[in-house]
Amino acid sequence: MSRRFVLNCLIIRVLTFSIIGKMHKKENMRPERVMRLDYNQEDLLQLNLSNDNPDLKKVEDQDQLAAYIQEKLRSENKKYAIGGYGENRSVYQQFKHFDTEESGRSIHLGIDFWAAAGSVIQAPFYSKVHSWAFNDNPGDYGGTLILEHPQEDLFSLYGHLGLKELEGLNKGTEFKAGEPIARVGLFNENGGWPPHLHFQLIKDLGSWVGDYPGVVAPDEAELYLQNCPNPVAFF
Repeated sequence: MSRRFVLNCLIIRVLTFSIIGKMHKKENMRPERVMRLDYNQEDLLQLNLSNDNPDLKKVEDQDQLAAYIQEKLRSENKKYAIGGYGENRSVYQQFKHFDTEESGRSIHLGIDFWAAAGSVIQAPFYSKVHSWAFNDNPGDYGGTLILEHPQEDLFSLYGHLGLKELEGLNKGTEFKAGEPIARVGLFNENGGWPPHLHFQLIKDLGSWVGDYPGVVAPDEAELYLQNCPNPVAFF
């Protein structure tokens, strides 16, 4: 066996492992869908709950909001509704929890996915539980889970969850990408909202535990939106 043949074999082996490594790295960068549901993008209603939607002038409480969303889904023949990143929403004005001394909070930092209570939510990446809580102010998150994604240097927050699945979790509990982590919560455990998931990415969580602002005042929006990038690719 010639030295040149051996050298060529070694070069091919190194190049092969290099390519495989790059493929794995690229695959790890692609998140799993957060919702474990059967849908295509064509099945999703792009729901506008901003102040620019004149239909919302007729919506005064959560029952009317739920009826409005269901009617939009029916009329446009869609399975689920999604949207909300960066929207300026007046829908929060009915809750004292969103008032501050300076101004009311109205800018939404995450994406809402409107689906039936009990719908399964899964980990987008390899994850560790950072913290969870029951934020039970009217209009708040209700059941809330924060995951840490050490390989992506990122956190993700899940709001309006069912409590049963959260109660068995501990700090550091690990999940593989695509593994179920929670379910969409009922009205009485999700902060009083029509069933949906609030999903939010967070670069720097700071000292927050079991909670992080999902809606901020307009004069704070630029800073918070930089720290909470648009998570549309996770759906």
